[in-house]
Amino acid sequence: QVRLVESGGGSVQAGGSLTLSCAASGLMYRANCLGWFRQSPGKEREFVAAIVDDGRGRSRYGDSVQGRATISQDSAKNTVNLQINSLTPDDTAMYSCATYAAAGGGYVCSSDQGNYVYWGQGTQVTVSS
Repeated sequence: QVRLVESGGGSVQAGGSLTLSCAASGLMYRANCLGWFRQSPGKEREFVAAIVDDGRGRSRYGDSVQGRATISQDSAKNTVNLQINSLTPDDTAMYSCATYAAAGGGYVCSSDQGNYVYWGQGTQVTVSS
């Protein structure tokens, strides 16, 4: 059974950084897309970043975090980490990890939440000014 558990959320001052972790277990495929999405009250869920967990580091980022976020895989711990720098109050949201099977070759993960099959419970990030 696929299980995703997020951690690392909390409260942080604007301008600071935060690293979120997604611990994945039960993944069934040779390559999986692990993505981060976020949602704040009254807003639609938004794509943040995603990576293929085959060790090749193919990743993509949402426009809102491009240039200030890094997604990485820790194979030894079966986790995917998301670091976001230069946080602003606009980054305040519930951050969720999600996964689906990646196709072979040079596949780049989708930014469409509809492609993601399994979801974690989320971790709250609050950025104060």
